[in-house]
Amino acid sequence: MTAQPTASTHADASSLRGLCGGAVHLPGDPGYDSARQPWNVAVDQRPAAVAYPATAEEVVEVVAAAKAAGLRVAAQGTGHNPGPLAALDDVVLVRTSAMRAVTVDAERLVARAETGALWEEVVDAVTPHGLYALHGSSPDVGVGGYSLGGGMGWFARELGLQANNLTAIELVTPDAQLRRVDADNDPDLFWALRGGGGNFGVVTALEFRLFEITDVYAGWLVWEMDRAREVLTRWVEWSETAPDQVTTAFRVLAFPPIEEIPEPFRGRTLVVINGSVHDDDAAAERILAPLRELSPTMDTFARVPTSALVRLHMDPEGPTPGVSGTAILDRMPAEAVDAFLAGGPREGSMLLLSELRQLGGAVGRPHPGGGALTHFDGRFVFFTAAITPTPDDVVRGEAESEEFVAALRPWSNGRQYLNFAENRTDVSTFFRPEQFSRLQAVRATVDPDGLMVSNHEVPAATVPHQR
Repeated sequence: MTAQPTASTHADASSLRGLCGGAVHLPGDPGYDSARQPWNVAVDQRPAAVAYPATAEEVVEVVAAAKAAGLRVAAQGTGHNPGPLAALDDVVLVRTSAMRAVTVDAERLVARAETGALWEEVVDAVTPHGLYALHGSSPDVGVGGYSLGGGMGWFARELGLQANNLTAIELVTPDAQLRRVDADNDPDLFWALRGGGGNFGVVTALEFRLFEITDVYAGWLVWEMDRAREVLTRWVEWSETAPDQVTTAFRVLAFPPIEEIPEPFRGRTLVVINGSVHDDDAAAERILAPLRELSPTMDTFARVPTSALVRLHMDPEGPTPGVSGTAILDRMPAEAVDAFLAGGPREGSMLLLSELRQLGGAVGRPHPGGGALTHFDGRFVFFTAAITPTPDDVVRGEAESEEFVAALRPWSNGRQYLNFAENRTDVSTFFRPEQFSRLQAVRATVDPDGLMVSNHEVPAATVPHQR
């Protein structure tokens, strides 16, 4: 991974000192190295300044000051997906992690979360009301980036993407104005934000639908690695007709031999199908029967509170160094099954997981009144990852993940889920041509000077003052 410029190349951001109650860090300041660190600590980002606003009004001040100083602006909450960002030597990194308030309107079935809130905090806020939010697979992912990039969780095949369940978005646009947009107020910008990511301003809060769901049939099915081909073949066939109320993932997991891993999994490579079924127990058991016929060595599927779903996937928590690869697959014939199993975790490999997330259902149908991302074409989202604590590990992990993606290319549709795309990619391939052209037009209107920097950039149709 290419290192970003050192402090000697940074643009002058000294005029920002004193903003955010003093929570602005410049290169050379004692707190700079800690402030610039993203969740994925394998990425060495070195911005011209890091600002920690605590309120939307402080975001307004930072954006105005950055623009006056000739600097650009990038918003970042947790920093789970910082890899695609370009060099940040003339960029003020606005870390929104201090903005974490969550409020619930149980009567309207709506929550409002400041953009830095973590999904576990949202779950904790809505659960006492008997409600459920469309969070993803990790408890410490931020609401903002997840929602703006799509947001595919454990009810996605029934209820759709989080982006299309947003009801309003509050943001500071590049002209340093705090705005609230929704279907009736600047619908073009509201459309673009729902799937178009951080290209249009610094989002400060999001309002989204909640659902009256308190429990679900969910869990894991686990097999030894020597059953992988049989289980994957069955799961692919089963997924073709699985009803919308079920969302699952197939994974090969190489669990490291560390104490943080539960004893039954520690130091082993296993085949796992996990997910949720939103139906009564009898119906759920009928739906899962074809998978259970394969006699898993462990079966934890049972009725659980929906709050348990936030950790169902056992994603790593806390700052973690890693690299990954991803693709969207249209089909999984026998040859693709072989390529998937050959390319994933194995002896001597850096890769710790290979994963297929089930698409279709509501995720595969255009959402009426949806945003820039209404659905996914394809049957599966593929993802692979390696933990990379050293620079040499980064090089090896990237090479292995790229090789894995290439091996599956014959069955890929050429698109990616940008929330999973942790390397720079051609963003236009993620959208249909007419959608991408509309996104570019909105960017040109909202940000004609190219102030905003996003990890997945949608360039303006015309940028009068190219930097």
